[in-house]
Amino acid sequence: MAIFALQQELVFPPVHLAEPDGLLAMGGDLSSERLLLAYRSGIFPWYSGNVPMWWCPDPRFVLFHDKLKISKTMARLIKKETFRFSVNTSFRTVIRACKTSSRKNQEGTWITDEVENAYCLLHDRGYAHSAEAWLGDELAGGLYGIKMGKIFFGESMFSRVSNASKFAFIQYVQQLQQEGIELTDCQVYTPHLESLGAEMIPREVFMEKLKALLDEMPGRS
Repeated sequence: MAIFALQQELVFPPVHLAEPDGLLAMGGDLSSERLLLAYRSGIFPWYSGNVPMWWCPDPRFVLFHDKLKISKTMARLIKKETFRFSVNTSFRTVIRACKTSSRKNQEGTWITDEVENAYCLLHDRGYAHSAEAWLGDELAGGLYGIKMGKIFFGESMFSRVSNASKFAFIQYVQQLQQEGIELTDCQVYTPHLESLGAEMIPREVFMEKLKALLDEMPGRS
């Protein structure tokens, strides 16, 4: 199948036309309107060089919040209050840390300057959120993503201290549960998130869940 080349028009092809690896389209821009349309459509961006690449893999890696797993090690760490948790106090610092942190088996980072600027704008508009783990006054780890309806679309996470990103993720998922948000889209498989309860589901099932969870919009707080 051919990969669709996006133009200025705000439209994406149907997700079932994606390549076997999930690649659906390339090109276009990272305007807030295009990014929000992508998430509503079950699509997310990664960069290849200077070109936006748009993906919708099958199967999809997700965490149902009622299936969150907290290991004994993490439970002890949380109880000891080793880290302090916060939300949206340092979004720009979090995305910059995700951008600059090293990735094993990955050349460079997909978070380009354009990506960073686009998500900072979405943060200013109330869609992009960060969760932070602090060790004293130092940012030890965190994550960021997009919140819409009853779903959180996780984008990237980082740790400067062992278990800091897991701590931030667990604390944030529990907060999202309290807000009535049911699902985190983890996009693609990682052992890190599998250990926290994330699982693979068919793309068709994900798209059904997506539609249902976006139909109920609790706001952008």
